[in-house]
Amino acid sequence: LARFNPDIVALERVFAQHNVRTVMGTAQVSGVVLALAHSRSIPVSLRTPSEVKAAVTGHGRANKDQVGTMVARILGLAEIPQPADAADALALAITEAWRGVAPASAASESTPAQKAWREAEARAKRPKLQK
Repeated sequence: LARFNPDIVALERVFAQHNVRTVMGTAQVSGVVLALAHSRSIPVSLRTPSEVKAAVTGHGRANKDQVGTMVARILGLAEIPQPADAADALALAITEAWRGVAPASAASESTPAQKAWREAEARAKRPKLQK
């Protein structure tokens, strides 16, 4: 973050998988990135995998090959980015560039933990009453 000084950080929301280690590792890394971005006052946008797929392919259930193919087309690349995770990261960046910051108030897509976090954050920022 210090080296590239981004205007925004876009993350894919963690989703349930059968592999608990993968989910836990992804969630832990996401937490570190969220904390670092917050410490530098960099806005964070969270996107669902289906939202990213829909943005770049037009279909929220697109497979990895379809996402990679469209990323290559959109960016004018001669080849599909490899590994597939690289194409996914580029798809996330494309989605963010096209759609802009996902509003933190998008309660319909917020998880219960995200709602609780926003509520706690709002309470912490309220001015304290003087006695």
